[in-house]
Amino acid sequence: MTGAAATGRGPLAGVRVLEFAGLGPAPFCAMLLSDLGADVVMVDRRDRPAPAPDAVTHRGRRHLPLDLKNAAAIEACLMLAERADILIEGFRPGVMERLGLGPEVALARNPALVYGRMTGWGQSGPLADRAGHDINYIAISGALHAIGPAGKPVPPLNLVGDFGGGALYLAVGLLAAHRHASVSGTGQVVDCAISDGTASLMAMLYGYRAGGRWKDRREANRLDGGAHFYDSYCCADGKWVAVGAIEPQFYRELITRLGLDPDEFGDAADPSRWPALKQKIGAQLLTKSRDEWCRLLEPFDTCFAPILSMDEAPHYHHNQARGTFVEHDGVIQPAPAPRFSQTPGAIQPGRSSEHPLQDCLSAWADL
Repeated sequence: MTGAAATGRGPLAGVRVLEFAGLGPAPFCAMLLSDLGADVVMVDRRDRPAPAPDAVTHRGRRHLPLDLKNAAAIEACLMLAERADILIEGFRPGVMERLGLGPEVALARNPALVYGRMTGWGQSGPLADRAGHDINYIAISGALHAIGPAGKPVPPLNLVGDFGGGALYLAVGLLAAHRHASVSGTGQVVDCAISDGTASLMAMLYGYRAGGRWKDRREANRLDGGAHFYDSYCCADGKWVAVGAIEPQFYRELITRLGLDPDEFGDAADPSRWPALKQKIGAQLLTKSRDEWCRLLEPFDTCFAPILSMDEAPHYHHNQARGTFVEHDGVIQPAPAPRFSQTPGAIQPGRSSEHPLQDCLSAWADL
């Protein structure tokens, strides 16, 4: 049901997405689809102005303020749903149904619609109606328990839950269901729970655990800061670096380039030696500044990188060479990802007007 005329740049040009404004993972997912060329209409509260330029996850939308307590506004949303390929909502279970915009109503109007539901706990289960945030959702997956120093689990920002286990899984689910709808003409509901997605992200580690290759405690494994060859270290200037030399050849190269004796470090796989070897690497890295170590280690396969602040990252030479960050509307922000050789994505222009509803209906009227 994709419209005939593409309205954006990217592999999803011509795909129409109706988004109900929310927080965190739902708008981030809509941003990803917009960056890939989809035409996204974001329905927002009537009293809320269009997103400011620094609302990065709301970039590239048509902004449509509506009072969803008004029957005419509900009908307008359903008219847009008739023309949409994908719908995204991130409310608690039952909210859209109470508004008269639930999946049964929307799919009756548009049987090919992909109806995406983003929640923390999912549409069913004992916790489905409970409030929560990223830290709560990742807590029940095993992920939060595994992250941080031995003494305390540490929230990994809201990257693992909201955006990793939530928005990215919703995007994959929506595109898979859209593919099915384009072939069969049949839409469906995509129930994306952050708690489910985060558990899925842990698949490799659960495999390691089952195979006896992962200890169920922090700082005791090779990927959680337990190993000396996979950790962050402070330098002489108080700045930090990351090393991840897992493979033997890269491990030996790292130790050699650090000016240490590879024979003394021996087999990296022996956990009993990790604490002592970590102290030796840490002491050596404290002898020079972070930038000095960059000059010494970056040209070689040492699995080394500086730990950059958000102020520093956009100016780092590799990020600049790839255009990883861009300035849009005066705001430095991440560029669309991933890269496409034939249909590159782009930050879509925001669209606003004096008559947003009429403009949205008109733009989506060619069906």
